[in-house]
Amino acid sequence: MTTPPHSRPRWFVPGDFNGFFGLVVDNLSILGFISAALIGIFGMPAEIVFQRMFPGTAFGVLVGNLIYTWMARRLAARSGRDDVTAMPLGLDAPTSIGMALLVLGPAFVAFKQQGMEANAAAMATWQLGAASLVVMGTLKFVLSFFGDAVTRIAPRAALLGSIAGIALMLMGFLPLVETMRSPVVGFVTLGLLLYVLIAKGRLPIKLPGVLVAFVFGTLLYYGLGLAGLGAPGFALPKGVPLDVVLPWPSLAFVDGLPSTVPYLPLLLPFGLLMVVGGINVSESARAAGDDYRTRDILLVEAFSTLIAGVCGGVAQTTPYIGQPAYKHMGARSGYTLLTGLFVGLGGMFGVISGLVQWLPLAVLAPIIVYVGIDITVQAFQATPQKHSPAMVLGFLPSVAYLLSIKVGNPTWIAPERFAELTSTLDGHGLPELAVIIVLGNGFIITSMLWISALAAMIDGKLLRASACLLVAAGLTLFGLIHSVDPRGGIYLPWTL
Repeated sequence: MTTPPHSRPRWFVPGDFNGFFGLVVDNLSILGFISAALIGIFGMPAEIVFQRMFPGTAFGVLVGNLIYTWMARRLAARSGRDDVTAMPLGLDAPTSIGMALLVLGPAFVAFKQQGMEANAAAMATWQLGAASLVVMGTLKFVLSFFGDAVTRIAPRAALLGSIAGIALMLMGFLPLVETMRSPVVGFVTLGLLLYVLIAKGRLPIKLPGVLVAFVFGTLLYYGLGLAGLGAPGFALPKGVPLDVVLPWPSLAFVDGLPSTVPYLPLLLPFGLLMVVGGINVSESARAAGDDYRTRDILLVEAFSTLIAGVCGGVAQTTPYIGQPAYKHMGARSGYTLLTGLFVGLGGMFGVISGLVQWLPLAVLAPIIVYVGIDITVQAFQATPQKHSPAMVLGFLPSVAYLLSIKVGNPTWIAPERFAELTSTLDGHGLPELAVIIVLGNGFIITSMLWISALAAMIDGKLLRASACLLVAAGLTLFGLIHSVDPRGGIYLPWTL
């Protein structure tokens, strides 16, 4: 159904509340991982994480979602449609994981090894994180002006297939593991979400299904835990005293800029991957019926990342790949407005930090599993069937990156053992772990190029396929894909 061309779309519809809870949970789960990694794995003081890093990070989410809300309402008014869904914006999962495990955590350890006390090392790490966002935001801003050209060159299978690989592996499998670590709670929460969102089932109470699953799962988790029937290792969070912290713009990032130099081989690919991801999600939204201009989507992404960095944030924002999933929930433009206000203001007043400490991952993770399923299905529905094998091929680099995340965790494999496994020969070719790491580095771009090449072969365009593979070879030479640096860094080949 559509509205008359000059009428204004409604601010809120019932589906916006499902979308709101889904998008908030996405952001909370990522913030929960960042805090768990920095505090639990690397021992960073919790006060620095919650009171320095989180407010600016959340403010970037506020700014980006407000602009995307305005863009959706403008598109709805111009088209005379009332079914336009805003582009969801939040913290990027893969690079947030990378920032925590590969940049911030190791930097904190390195600062302490230089003789700094824990609080001083954490402050220096915070400044490094803010400076990293400014670097990545600047790169994304420059590259934003080339987004439309990419959408004209790459086939839809390449744009959607690379995103579907991320959805299935990183947004499907990894959260599923967290779901099953507390199996009773995880299965109940996931089952409720699948029932109300995919099977379109009705609950006996008239409340948003996502909210019901979220609240019921949380109560079940703590109820079973307190009764001694929860998953092994259940314990109530200790809690950290929280203060109101306004993310005022500052020059704290300037002090961290010199520290970013050793990490540029990681930061630049992180920024580049987000530009490619932004192009892909724009195509995903276009396939779902909402024709946003790619350049505008990318510029907002870059601007919100820059704002977050200037205000002390440490995780970059990105348009989420689940826009069609939120459309299927019935969300329009109100859900991004609600999410931006909740995350942004909650980050300033300590609400987000408090929730992150108390919300169990077994309840947060299932909503991400659902979004991953929906994105993967949409990728196959919106592309020519003959290109399906090409998309499946494009999933494989995401599998390698998934394994890289796990084996690169220092709590799983000690750095010395990791280095040994990536360099020991067994007489059967290159070291197996080294191949996995190299295949995973630059996985989004790798997936796009592989899918483009195979799709061109299927269409009988062998010269185009050859050009795609030559581009891949050129990028490999400089480590933009298949980097031989275990951390995924780029380089000049003659300096190796």
